[in-house]
Order: sequence, then structure tokens, then C-alpha cells
Amino acid sequence: MPILHDLKTTLEMIKFEHSVFALPFALIGALLAAEGMPSGRILMWIIVAMVAARSAAMAFNRIADRSLDAMNPRTRMRPLQIGKLSLRFAWVFTVLAGALFVLAASQLNRLALILAPFVLAILLGYSWTKRFTDWSHIVLGFCLGMAPVGAWIAVRGTLNWQPFILCAAVTLWTGGFDIIYACQDIGFDREVGLHSLPKSLGIRAALFVSALFHLIMVGLLIFLAGVFHLGVMTMAGIVVVAVLLTYEHSLVRPHDLSRVNAAFFNVNGFIGILFLLAVGADVLWWLKR
Repeated sequence: MPILHDLKTTLEMIKFEHSVFALPFALIGALLAAEGMPSGRILMWIIVAMVAARSAAMAFNRIADRSLDAMNPRTRMRPLQIGKLSLRFAWVFTVLAGALFVLAASQLNRLALILAPFVLAILLGYSWTKRFTDWSHIVLGFCLGMAPVGAWIAVRGTLNWQPFILCAAVTLWTGGFDIIYACQDIGFDREVGLHSLPKSLGIRAALFVSALFHLIMVGLLIFLAGVFHLGVMTMAGIVVVAVLLTYEHSLVRPHDLSRVNAAFFNVNGFIGILFLLAVGADVLWWLKR
């Protein structure tokens, strides 16, 4: 059916599988808020909200950047650019995904519903930031960093300071690997006048900033473990995260960006999942002893 073909194309376009980057941290936020396993109903709506919000944001990003993507050799063969997907379908998908996010928020609690429009505004607004600031990487990071805070609100119905430790860690983690990814487009950014840290600072300095972000992220994870009195499994998970980040940075050199995709997709996909397993082991077993 044509509509199923368009849906499949859209999911491929927005890299649906990359929901794995933020979803584990949302689940960590839920586990910490509940001090154990939240109810199945709450977990279900957290997952729906997380995936729907990301899908709306990514689809809108493809719409907002369609003219730029058409000029960029790296992105000119995307579905919207070659006519494989209509702009109308992309808009419908974006609106429906946004509506599903609001619906999920309404099924959680009043505070989640009140904050849902503001979250959507930040998620969609990110798409314009590269037009006027070098720090769009941090804005993108915050878009993912909101996930554990949102999950905390979903479980407790209150906004507390503790989940913002994880929010800051995810923000710096995402901002750091987005800087690495943006190194690929430094020439294009200069040509069309877009902003990024690699363009502003140069690749070598930008990679240093990325590494600094990831170092601070590890420190924040250690702080998180202390605040929640997590145990040896979480600390082991932090060590694994640090090793993976070190490996990620070893793959990229200022004059050799050939392995950026491996650094961006493969390594970061494992980080969230492994840290979720580590924290989950502590929350479900250590705190219950």
C-alpha cells in the first residue's frame, strides 16, 4: 500500500532506530524516580511519548532543512530531496507524531500535559538554531537531555532537581558526539553560512571541546551515582561508558574523518543501553536489599 511505503520511507528518513540514543536515559529517569520498576502503564506511555516526540522533531528537521539538504552532497539523496516522499506526507507525519506525544503526556499526569507544548517548541525550534548560533550542538543535546526529566515527571508528577544531573550528562554527551558528526559538514557550513563549532573553532579545537564535554559527562554520572546511592554495577557501567567514549574519540582525527559514522552510530548506540542495564541492576536489586 502506498501509505505504508511512505511510512516506511519516513521512518528510514528520520532514522527511527536512533531512538535508542535517548530512550535508555528516559528509562533510567523512570527507574530512579520510582526507586524500582514503574508500572507497566506508565512505562508504556513514557516510551510512546519519547518515540513520538523524537519522530516529530526529526521529521520537522527534515522539512525545515529540505532546501539545505538538497545542496549538501552528503544529504542530497534523502527522500524529500529526490521526490521519494512528498512534503505533504512529511507534514502529516510530523503533526500526528506531535499529537501522539501530547496524548501520551495527557495519559501520564497534569504536569506532563502542561509542559508538553513547551517541550515540543524546544524540539522543533532546534531545527533553526544552526542558522544563528555555533552552539546548536548543546540545544540538540538538551532535546535529548529532557528525556530523563520527562520520565521523572511521568512517574512522580513533580519537577525535582535530581534528574537534571542526568539531563546535563545527556546534554553534554549528545552535544559532544554531534560536534564530531558536524565535522563532516564544515566545508558546506562555510559555503552557505551555517553555524557550528567545527566551522567556528576548526576541527582540532572542536574535537577537544567534544572530548571535554564527554569528560564532564562522566563526572556527572559519578555525581548521579552518589546522589542516588547507586552501587557497584552503576560504577562499572560508568567505567564502560568512559572506555567507549575514549574509543569513540580514538576513531576520529582532525585530518581523518573517515570513521565518523562508526564513532557516531555504533559506539553511542551502545552507551545508553549498557548504562541502562547497569543502573537497572542497581535500582532493582541493590536498592531493594
